[in-house]
Amino acid sequence: MTYPVQLALGPLVLPVHLLFEVLAYSLGYRFYQRLRARTHDLISDDHRLWIFVGCAAGALLGSRVLGLLEHPELLWHPPGGWLYYFTNKTIVGGLLGGLIGVELTKKHLGVTSSSGDLMVFPIIVGMSLGRVGCHLAGLTDGTFGTPAALPWGINFGDGIPRHPTNLYEIGWLLLLGAGLWLLERRRPLPDGWRFRFFMVGYLLFRLLVEFIKPTPAPSGWGLTAIQWACVAGLGYYGWLFGRDVGLSKKPHLPEPETYS
Repeated sequence: MTYPVQLALGPLVLPVHLLFEVLAYSLGYRFYQRLRARTHDLISDDHRLWIFVGCAAGALLGSRVLGLLEHPELLWHPPGGWLYYFTNKTIVGGLLGGLIGVELTKKHLGVTSSSGDLMVFPIIVGMSLGRVGCHLAGLTDGTFGTPAALPWGINFGDGIPRHPTNLYEIGWLLLLGAGLWLLERRRPLPDGWRFRFFMVGYLLFRLLVEFIKPTPAPSGWGLTAIQWACVAGLGYYGWLFGRDVGLSKKPHLPEPETYS
């Protein structure tokens, strides 16, 4: 296979990455609709719509901001001009920004039920399809790994076998999805925990896989911007789990007697 993979229809060359991105959104949303139709959703249609708006706004902002922080040295001299500020994006920033947008929207609406559990499997499907597009785009996408003297190292067009980190991610997402499905077949998870486990699993993967990507950590940072975002996200979910475990261990005092 020669990278980047091109899909030609006569004189027209279609961007494979964009096609898979559109496919990811389309199939992910259809999968979500099917799951919601089969699930008793505690959140109303109107509230779901506003939650989607909050999620989209947060994801758009988060993906762009973290994408720019990944290469802070380019902020003052962007390659390709001002369009650089709108085209650089990262999934980690999108997930964490979307999380913030959802939580702020739910707080405003007074929604306390989990809105993320229903989205986990559609997100896994969409992200996996999107990463297929990243892989086929080769070096132009920037999601490849460092050079690797391994049997499965892939030459993305520069003659150097590299870690196919986008394929690693697809494999991890499928394992994560299968693990959650099997776990819930044994016993139901508390409200919101499916999404928590997904986020913890994905953020942990990204924290580790970034060590075999060619993006260097900015001087004095120790880790890349994406890795620091993963650390922050894992810390947040660690606090949530610790809080819930602490609440479950508190003794339930009997209600005081009242006299009439």
